[in-house]
Amino acid sequence: MTDNTSTPASSEQAPAPKSSNKNAIIISLLLIIILIQGVKWYLDSQEIRQLDKKNADTEQELASTMQRLGDIKNELDDKIAEVQKLGGDVSDLQKAKTEIENQLKRKTLATGKLIKELKDKVEGYEILLKTKDEEIEKLKSVNKELLTENKSLKTEKNQLGDSINRLSETKQELATKVAIASQLKAENVKITALNERGKERESPFKNKQLAKLKVEFNIAENNVAPVEGKKILIRIIDENGQVLFDVARGSGTFIFNGKEEFYTASQEILFDNTKQKLTFLYEKGSDYASGNYTLEVYTDDYKMGTGQFAVK
Repeated sequence: MTDNTSTPASSEQAPAPKSSNKNAIIISLLLIIILIQGVKWYLDSQEIRQLDKKNADTEQELASTMQRLGDIKNELDDKIAEVQKLGGDVSDLQKAKTEIENQLKRKTLATGKLIKELKDKVEGYEILLKTKDEEIEKLKSVNKELLTENKSLKTEKNQLGDSINRLSETKQELATKVAIASQLKAENVKITALNERGKERESPFKNKQLAKLKVEFNIAENNVAPVEGKKILIRIIDENGQVLFDVARGSGTFIFNGKEEFYTASQEILFDNTKQKLTFLYEKGSDYASGNYTLEVYTDDYKMGTGQFAVK
């Protein structure tokens, strides 16, 4: 009896191993899928990290390149100022500066191609700066030579100016000496009184003897003075410094030492360097005050001679 009941129970439990195998397969598949997804996530994350790093490196490289462009712009400013001061051509430097300023204003994405282009430009600008350094040295050398030449020319000019000034002073001195040497001199001055009958008397005079005052002198020989017309003036001055003056009797005024002065009488002559003799007859028309009188002879703006007489 026991054997009959145990046989059916064994037959009902037989399918259990198939279900267990199926579950194991499913679990294995899930594990494989999870593993694959994990590997894929890891690989993707690594790729993202590498890409982020690459982008960061590219941005850093772009920033560094742009910074170098900014530095080059500042160097260009210095070079432009220096070359202009030395008188050189700055058109190429100005052009490069404008290009860099425009580049610095642009908002650009960092790419390998852009960075390469910028680096090529930086290299070109650096070559330009180096070339300008050589040009500046040449300009400095030329300017130094020009400065030396200018100093030499300035020294020569100053020396020439000094020589011209000395020559001018010498000519002026010579002209002054000639002018002085050419001045006419009155010599052998003689002053006498004529009475009504024409009889002459020497100083001192009495008024009754002074119908006319006679003044005579020679013009001394002067080979420097030119032959030309001259106006000879005489001044008769009393003890009080007053000039005998009467327009009706030929008196007038002239300029002496920048001041207007009176003269008593005058004559127009042609100076011919023959020691010519001049005679003045002056009729006062009234009595002379007693005292000493001075005679002065002038022509142009200088004094030719003097004389004296007295009236009792």
